[in-house]
Amino acid sequence: MLAAGSIKFLKDLKKNNDKAWFDQNRKAYEAARADFIHLTQGLINAVGKWDPAIGILEPKQCIFRINRDVRFSKNKSPYKTNMGASINAGGKKINNAGYYFHFEPGNSFVGGGFYMPEAADLAKIRQEIDYSFDSDFKKIISHKKFKTVFPNGVEAVAALSRPPKGYDAEHPAIDFLKMKGFIVTRPISDAELQNKQLISELNNSFAVMKDFIDFLNRALD
Repeated sequence: MLAAGSIKFLKDLKKNNDKAWFDQNRKAYEAARADFIHLTQGLINAVGKWDPAIGILEPKQCIFRINRDVRFSKNKSPYKTNMGASINAGGKKINNAGYYFHFEPGNSFVGGGFYMPEAADLAKIRQEIDYSFDSDFKKIISHKKFKTVFPNGVEAVAALSRPPKGYDAEHPAIDFLKMKGFIVTRPISDAELQNKQLISELNNSFAVMKDFIDFLNRALD
């Protein structure tokens, strides 16, 4: 579970996103960050029981900085109003498919997939979907438990308006072949954030998407 103080800090930060306020409330930030690190370690331990590549990670390899890069953004707010952990084999800096937890009061979610693969990796994933749509991919995403946990199915981060080069518009997997990213998500309520079973619930959601994650990473191999 996450502490009420951690939720309050992010809510307050959203209303006071400036350096002066942040500096005045640094102790509250440090407590919220320590809380999130503790949760991330619990997730690593839980997932590591069924995915050994995850079990060797440390939270610092997964958690994103709260400072925003504002150099090329019109939004000059210095801080993110969320905390995120990308639990990938190799850590957040590795370009592969993995698991993700987004902590943002009123907009938290558990998810996973490959957000925006580079062109070469995207081509490999499309090729794998093309080759094994009926034999593998469709079975994974149409599994009863998968559809129950992720009723929106595979979501497109972005998508082409026309079929990618080399693929027919009538291909049975054309909607997926048009995608530029492949993710699944499930919202997490603020009440769930404070539930003692939070780590277990997040771990269960990650376990349901494991075959989906494995499919994407197999395509890259």
